[in-house]
Amino acid sequence: MASTSRSRGPLRMNVLHCKSHPDAPLIEDYHAGDMICSLCGLVVGDRVIDVGSEWRTFSNDKNSKDMSRVGAAENTLLEGADLTTMIQTTGGDDSGYKNRKNVSSSDRNLMNALREMSQMADRLNLPSNIVDRGNTLFKQIHDSKALKGSASNDAIASACVYISCRQEGVPRTFKEICAVSKVSKKEIGRTFKKIIRTQETSLDLITTGDFMSRFCSNLGLPAVVQKAATYIAKRAADLDLCSGRSPISVAAAAIYMASQASDQKKTQKEIGDIAGVAEVTITKSYKLMRPKAADLFPEGFVFSVHVDMLPMQ
Repeated sequence: MASTSRSRGPLRMNVLHCKSHPDAPLIEDYHAGDMICSLCGLVVGDRVIDVGSEWRTFSNDKNSKDMSRVGAAENTLLEGADLTTMIQTTGGDDSGYKNRKNVSSSDRNLMNALREMSQMADRLNLPSNIVDRGNTLFKQIHDSKALKGSASNDAIASACVYISCRQEGVPRTFKEICAVSKVSKKEIGRTFKKIIRTQETSLDLITTGDFMSRFCSNLGLPAVVQKAATYIAKRAADLDLCSGRSPISVAAAAIYMASQASDQKKTQKEIGDIAGVAEVTITKSYKLMRPKAADLFPEGFVFSVHVDMLPMQ
């Protein structure tokens, strides 16, 4: 094939064709904007306009074959999706631009809350499905006006993240949510209870196993201690030793007992800082478990401290 050169071939009846091969079909190269002879490679026309669709799409329909791109992605949680189109009305400065659609205060509050929830999820390294579930729950509460005047949007957003984490099977503690939120742990807990009362929201009960892996990992404890702590917490539940105590405090007490029996000892303060519970709370659960310590450890556990020598509190 001859090397491609840029020259315009003659026109015949207003139709482009190669001067050397008038009957040869032409190849349309939309990427380069050229019409090329299929036999010799001569460029017989340039500046061809690509009338096809662009390669990107912002359609909400994943199965859509329409690759056109017109405007920003739609947000089905808002009243209007085209909120960022700007029209210049006067002059060239920023003051001459107006929103094509006026954003209501309700939508503005909703957008701010959804943005805040996304930022909290990023700080907690949560996946997008948790954010989507939290956004849907917030929208449901926002539309029902069930908590209007009784809780701030920041508190509702934080509680929605907490609830969506539990619903997706990756629960976080109130302290963990509070660490990335703008409101207090107490306010998040209060708002959480209001949402449960007013919305049709189902939650599975949390267990010690939901937190054990993350707590032990954050404490730098080896797998053998984590396995022992998990077994201790389960045995304590089977023996009904910590009735009425929260799963988080039981998990913390089990980690304390397992670490004290190993050569990787952790204090109640260290564990409490990670678990988000007070030292006194861990102490109360530990005191309930300590008398049965010999029955709580898994078979084959290697004690660095004899079980009878474990701290009394």
